[in-house]
Amino acid sequence: MEQVEKIMTQAVQENIFPGGVLLVSVKGSVIFDNAFGSANVISGKRMTQDTIFDLASLTKPLATTLAVMKLVQEGKLQTDSSLGSILPQFRNTEKELIEIKHLLCHNSGFPDYRPYYLIMKDIPQNNRQDALRDMLVKEPLLGTPGEKTLYSDLGFMMLRWVVETVSGRRLDRFVTDEIYEPLGLKNLFFIDLNPEYKSRKSGNRMFAATEICPWRNMLLEGVVDDENAYAAGGIEGHAGLFGTAQDVNSLLTKLLFTFHGISDDCLIASDLVKTFFDRQEGTDWALGFDTPSLTGSSCGRYFSRKSVGHLGFTGTSFWMDIDRFVSVILLTNRVHPSRDNVKIKEFRPVLHDAVMRDLLDKGIL
Repeated sequence: MEQVEKIMTQAVQENIFPGGVLLVSVKGSVIFDNAFGSANVISGKRMTQDTIFDLASLTKPLATTLAVMKLVQEGKLQTDSSLGSILPQFRNTEKELIEIKHLLCHNSGFPDYRPYYLIMKDIPQNNRQDALRDMLVKEPLLGTPGEKTLYSDLGFMMLRWVVETVSGRRLDRFVTDEIYEPLGLKNLFFIDLNPEYKSRKSGNRMFAATEICPWRNMLLEGVVDDENAYAAGGIEGHAGLFGTAQDVNSLLTKLLFTFHGISDDCLIASDLVKTFFDRQEGTDWALGFDTPSLTGSSCGRYFSRKSVGHLGFTGTSFWMDIDRFVSVILLTNRVHPSRDNVKIKEFRPVLHDAVMRDLLDKGIL
């Protein structure tokens, strides 16, 4: 993949991102895995294949959605379960009939984003989760559930609440106990920022730095970039997951093989994975996963319509072509040292096209 290597090297030189890791796998075999550029431009620390990234919104499919899938598998939740049937706070409100599937495919009517952290920062840490949930209860909907698609962090904050209510466990603990640990994934984790529960997860591991945050007045490294997730203690349904490209690939490969009925365990049933990977009517979203748009998709021109993926604000992404067993994981720190760098938007489809052309030219696909 000489051309792909060249494109990644050039991206660093052109400041599309300070550094990144690109991993490509076909039928479960890694055929490209390399690191480029810097993990931290201030200290000069180089990027490596083992660098841990703030995965940002990859938290949505790779943590929160999987937690929902597991609860559905266990018969404790259904995708058509309503908020009113799970959370008493929503009974007799405009949000009562919002269904889990509406939250998963971003047509619940919730707004896309609200800077709740500006309020939470003045509230004692132990009271912030209650305050956040009170704000979610009071947040006016922008439309009728199921009517219009609007990508929403708030919807996945709600899903965290649902998962924790139904499971009786905090989101990070549930997904670690039920998904990551059984699969042997030691490099997918949340970092609890509550001083009473300082996470041992960070240890001596090497993290890719993200931005110099003007609100927190610090360079973020091993600390969640998303302000709302940070104010909530580091663990949220929309952001907070950290991980390596290798563990993201291992998790995706397990889902892909499960989809095709060739997995050697039954953490999640094949039919259930198929249900969650299926594009929902009237939207470009599957349940918790993005799918390629007809034009201008970040996965480029060669991924089939039967693909799933997701993007993360910090410069992370994955795309998986289900029929052709191809996964492309691109983890970068494009927000380092400033989130104002948005060059990655044009870069992503160029890279994915180069990867897929290489696989086609070599007869791998």
